[in-house]
Parts: sequence; C-alpha cells; structure tokens
Amino acid sequence: MSGLFGSISKDMCVFDVFYGTDYHSHLGTKRAGLAFYSEEKGFQRAIHSLEDGYFRNKFEKDIPGFSGNIGIGVISDTEAQPILVTSHLGRFGVATVCKIANIEELEKRCLSQKKTFSEISRGAINPTELVAMLISEGDDFSSGIENVFNLIKGSCSLLVITGDSIIAARDKLGRTPLMIGKKDGAYAVASETSAFPNIGYEVERFLGPGEIVKITAGGVEQLRKPNDKMQVCAFLWVYFGYPPSFYEGINVDECRYRCGAALAKDDDVKADFVAGIPDSGIGHAMGYSNEKKLPLKRPYAKYTPTWPRSFMPQSQEQRELVAKMKLIPNESIIKDKSCVFLDDSIVRGTQLKDNVVDLYKAGIKEIHMRIACPPLTFPCEFLNFSRSRSSLDLASHKAVNQIEKNGSYDMKEYSEYDSEKYNEMVEQIRKNLNVTSLKFQKLEDLIEAIGLPKEKICTHCWDGSSYF
Repeated sequence: MSGLFGSISKDMCVFDVFYGTDYHSHLGTKRAGLAFYSEEKGFQRAIHSLEDGYFRNKFEKDIPGFSGNIGIGVISDTEAQPILVTSHLGRFGVATVCKIANIEELEKRCLSQKKTFSEISRGAINPTELVAMLISEGDDFSSGIENVFNLIKGSCSLLVITGDSIIAARDKLGRTPLMIGKKDGAYAVASETSAFPNIGYEVERFLGPGEIVKITAGGVEQLRKPNDKMQVCAFLWVYFGYPPSFYEGINVDECRYRCGAALAKDDDVKADFVAGIPDSGIGHAMGYSNEKKLPLKRPYAKYTPTWPRSFMPQSQEQRELVAKMKLIPNESIIKDKSCVFLDDSIVRGTQLKDNVVDLYKAGIKEIHMRIACPPLTFPCEFLNFSRSRSSLDLASHKAVNQIEKNGSYDMKEYSEYDSEKYNEMVEQIRKNLNVTSLKFQKLEDLIEAIGLPKEKICTHCWDGSSYF
C-alpha cells in the first residue's frame, strides 16, 4: 500500500505537508518523498528511504530548505517518488498509489514510441514515471489522467503538483481512497482522514471512483465526474486503515468492532479472556469482548521505541525476526489461561506461527484464533497488498497443497464457507499453526460490518470476484 497527502494554501504549506504525510506512515515501509513549488525557488523535492528509520527523522533536516504554498507528499511501499517531469503540459510533479499489472506491456508501448525511462525501481521501470509519461500524452492534465485510467490494469490514485494547483484523481474503480480537507485559507487532499484533525483540516468530501479535481487555495473544481462502478478495497477497514480514519464515510475502528462482534455471535468457545494481536487486531478484539462479555486483556506488548514499524529488512528471514522482536509476551497474564486471540488476517502465517510458539513457552493452556476476514485464497491483483510473490505463499494454498497431494485444485471450491473442502482447509491451517481452534469471518458478515453493497466492495482475495 502507499499513502498520499497534498496541501495548497494562501500562505506557506510546508509544515502541513510534512505532518500530513507523516500521518500516512502506517501505509508504507520503503520510500517517502516531498515536493513543493514556490515562485522564488520553483520545484523542490526530497526522497528518502524508510527502511531504517521514521519519516520525521528522515525529512526534518530538509524542511527548513523548503518553501512554497503548494506541496505534495507520499509514503511509498514500492518505488521512489514523487517524480518531477517537464513536458508539453509544463513542469509538474506526480505521486501515486498504484499497482500496474500490465506494466511490461505499457513499457514496450512507450519504448516503441521512442520514449525514454530515466528512473529504475527494483530493477525495473518506476511505475510513477510511467504514469507521468502517460499523463503527458494528453492535451491537458484531465485527458492525460483519463489516458492513465484507460491504459493501466490494476489501480492508480494520484496527485499532480503544478505551479498553481494540485490535481487529484482517485482510481477509476475507487480501489484506494482520496478525500478533500478544508480549513481557513487552505485545502488538503489525503489518503487518510486521520491526517486532517491535528493540522486543522475538516473533511469536506470524499472523491468518487475516477473523479478528477483541481484544487487551489480558493476552492475545488471538478474536472471529471465520478464513475458509478466502485470496487473499494475491503482491507482498508480490516487492516490497512488507521483506526480514526473514514472511507466512504465509514469509520475504520467502528467497522472492526462490528467484525469482532460478528465473530463472537457465531462462537461458542469457552475462554478466560480476549486479546487482539497488535495493532489492527485490537479493534476486532474489543468488538468480540463486548459482545461475548469476556474480559479484554493484553498478553502481548508491542515494543516500538527501537523497532519502528518502518524498519523492514529486505530478506524474509530478517523481517520475521523483526516481527518477533516487536511482540513481548506477558507470562503473568498468559500462564495456565485459555485465550481467544483476534487478528485481522492470516497471509503466510509465518509470524503467527512464531507467536504461537512464544505463547506456549509462556505457559498458555489454549489458543483460540479468530480471524476478522475470510481465508485469503486469491492473490491481490489490484494493490500492493503483500510482499508474497506467489499465491503459493498464502497459508490457504499451503494447506490445500497438503490436502491435494497431486497439486491440482480449484481454490473456489475451498472458498465456500462451511463447505466440506473449506472446513478441511481451515483444519489444516489450524494444524499448521498449532492452535487449539481456528475460525474465520464469514464474508457476508464482513460486508455487513463495512456497510456498503457487495458490488461496491472488492472482495477478490476471498472469492476471486473482482475485475479490471
């Protein structure tokens, strides 16, 4: 995932952009960048790695050198950005939240037109530079962004900074969010509403799927009307989103409470207490605890002073070690107890398996895992959701491969809740994790907890139903 923030003001906006971007740090661990425009200095930019430190620490030395009343920032889980370019549209900067499934096809298309890529990201072309190139094919920014919508498969929300405005465009199917904030003399645009309150902005409105707007200090002009179809990512509420944030007017933590409550209503397990796996499992656990009338306790403490969330080494082995180092079990609460643990999801299951080993070492009697979404059975084709390079990395696929000895199977058969194959898969995952019991959220309960119609929510990773 990644996150965007932009601000345009009648006065200087440097600090608003700095702090507003920082409030998106939970969305990315790789790179971050800021870009500003002032009449005196023109365009200014800084990009830093986040793999060994916090956003604030990396950029605080840059802030005194920036000036301008227009600025954008990005927390990126992938490539270095924003990209600054010069084209027939003038000089502008671009920051994106995107996953381009057909990037190789579009690269060949551009090269056949004798275009040149200058940015390299992870041994390949920089997706944000590709987006900037596609924008530049238009007669204006609006038609250029429409070109992006028409050509890419995957998703793309973006901000464009020019010498007099910010142009914001939400993905054509609304897979990732953008919302407008307002305060006296300034407007902002963000991926997270939680970026607004502490810097003085109030949510004015949410952009619709495919909507394009031009933002100045004086107001917001719609350049393209939103599409009717929407496929907003359900994982925004389950995992990605920060608890105080709203998407489509629906609060993240309230949704997590409802998810936990739904799991509790369908559960007859006996336990001493309920706990959430930090951080996103906490809201789900609160909902479960309140519904079940079981005490909520903290058998794990998350240690972050020297292990920032942004510290994510390249190797899987190191990442697993860091994840393990962050969670410290409290033996006093755990010993000889039976606990219901709530977590947002199981992707590979490697971290959870390590957590289970630590819990047994601390003397726990029973571990009942309750997962706030259905089993992940299909890899995400639309967002940079997981570092897994293959669907075979998913815990569900590992389990089914153990069941289907010949390696030939249809995951749709294993996605049907409470079917024989579904129950067999869940039991195999339970055995692999070595937990006492394991239950996943029903898809219909998750949809109800979010509160949007099924056709407006992307549930592809659970039922393979979405589309480009």
